[in-house]
Formats: sequence, C-alpha cells, structure tokens
Amino acid sequence: MLAIQVIADEERTLAWQRVPDPTCGSEEVLVDVCATALNRADLFQRAGKYPPPSAASDILGLEMAGKVSVLGDKVGDWELGDRVCALLPGGGYAERVAVPTEMLMPIPKDWSYEQAASLPECFLTVFTNVYMEAGLQSGETILVHGGASGVGTAAIQLASITGNPIFVTAGSSEKVNACKQLGADLAINYRKHDFVDKVLSYTNGKGVDVIMDIVAGSYMERNIQLLKSKGRLVVISTLGGVRTEIDLSVLMRRRARIIGSVLRSRSVSEKIEIKQRFMDYFWPHVLEGRIMPVIDSIYPISQAMLAHQHMKENRNIGKIVLKIQ
Repeated sequence: MLAIQVIADEERTLAWQRVPDPTCGSEEVLVDVCATALNRADLFQRAGKYPPPSAASDILGLEMAGKVSVLGDKVGDWELGDRVCALLPGGGYAERVAVPTEMLMPIPKDWSYEQAASLPECFLTVFTNVYMEAGLQSGETILVHGGASGVGTAAIQLASITGNPIFVTAGSSEKVNACKQLGADLAINYRKHDFVDKVLSYTNGKGVDVIMDIVAGSYMERNIQLLKSKGRLVVISTLGGVRTEIDLSVLMRRRARIIGSVLRSRSVSEKIEIKQRFMDYFWPHVLEGRIMPVIDSIYPISQAMLAHQHMKENRNIGKIVLKIQ
C-alpha cells in the first residue's frame, strides 16, 4: 500500500511512498481509507516530538473513514463494504489500516467520508475530558480555549446539546463569529481582550465550573482565577509551554482540581469504553443531524505538506481533511 512517510531531511518532508500492508488480527478488520483528518499531534510527531505509543503504527493519522475490506475471524456483525470511521493510535495517512472491531463507528448514511473522518478524534477528545474527566453536570458553565479548532467546535456542539453555557477563546474576529454562529454563548478574541476580564464580566464575577485548556503555560494562573468552588481545569495540550507558576492556595481555598489528560496513549480497552459511552449518549444526536463536524478545508493526500502548513499557521476553523481514495 501507499502511505505518508516522514523524510528525515531539514523540512521533515511528507512523502507518499509504498510501505508494507498492515496485518489483520482475529478481532480486527482492515479498512480501505478514504479520508483522514489532521490533528495538532500530527505536527508534533512529524517534528519528532511526539512518538507513537508502543506497538502503534508510526504512520501519521489519528482518525479515518473508509470501507471494510478484510474481516478477521471474530468481527461480530461487521461486513465487507461497511462504511466506518474510527479513532486510531496512528496509521490514518495511508491507503489501508487495521482497526479493532470494537473501535469502529458506522458512518451515517448521508455523511461523506470527509465528514466521518473529522468526527472521532475531536468529539471523543471532548467527551473524554469534559464529560468523563471533568464530570460536567447539567447547568454548569464551561470555558474552552481554541474554540475554532476541531476540538473547540466539537465542544460547542456537545455543550449545546447538554444545556451547558459555553465560553470560548479564539484568535480572530472571523473565528469568534464562527463560534457564535455554532452556538457559543460568549466568544472572546484573546488577541484583543483579556479572557479573564470578559468571562468574569459576563458571569457577574462567578467564573466557570470547567475549563478545557490546550494552551497551559501562561494560561494556568489566569485559568485558576476563573474557577468556581470545586471547579475543574483539564489540560489536554501545552501549546503555551510546559512550565508555569501557580498559587496553590487558590486551588485549596476553592477545592478546585487540575487534571492532566491524554487520549492517544490510553489502552484499547479504555478507548473502546470511551467510544461506546459517547455513542450511548450522543449517537442519536449524530443521526438527527445535531452533531456535525465542522470542516475547514479538504486537501488531496498528495498535498499533505500544504495541509500541515495550513494548520501550523492556525488558519483553520474546524477540521482539515486529507482525501485519500
């Protein structure tokens, strides 16, 4: 098969090259990949800063959509030709990938492969961190940094369904407007305004119950200022740096919690549970059309380098997709 390989040159060039086909385990299927989607982790892995988990494919790509082409011995009701999407530990930038059957999600009949490829990583990330880790409850407020990202646009949709006021930060007027149109109650251009001041003003000084943060670094102190009593701050990325100084006495007085979280390195059994719980709660809303991944742009796999540059420049609103077949 063909797959994207990272060439060890100065630019870390992405090349579409022939590699060995994946093997199919007894409880797996092989999927002919039609589309995959970019995630920030792809850029880190390409740069050599985020190696894949043990035993995972070293090919980039944490999600995909395609058709089942080979069945293992124990695959339940899945059949050849089924349209499926799935979260992956790696391997999405390729013509074919092996997936445990219990990780598969059926593609809604009116969805394209590009739409389906944009769902697994961002929606399961939000579900894991907001609903499972932080335990967001009915009526609680949530702040999400990076509101126009794939994860951010997913969070706005899920919070709208569960009735949680959601506030987001974004880096341009265009992104702020997009978040508002999607359903954000408050969208803040962090380049023009202090998000702490804006959130405190909007909430009459009360702050928020949950924060999902992709920045960390200098945001940590300001995030903590916004937490209510028993508030929860979930850190899912460190785009703003891995070190900072915080006042622990504020955490103690508010009985607040800081939660560090990753999805990719979790065990297959954990990911299966996450996927199933997400489907139990939110899949009816997917089928009703209330959940729909926001797609910024679609590139052919031959233009993976351009797609990566698009994400690196933070120009996207929603997901960037790579079309493979």
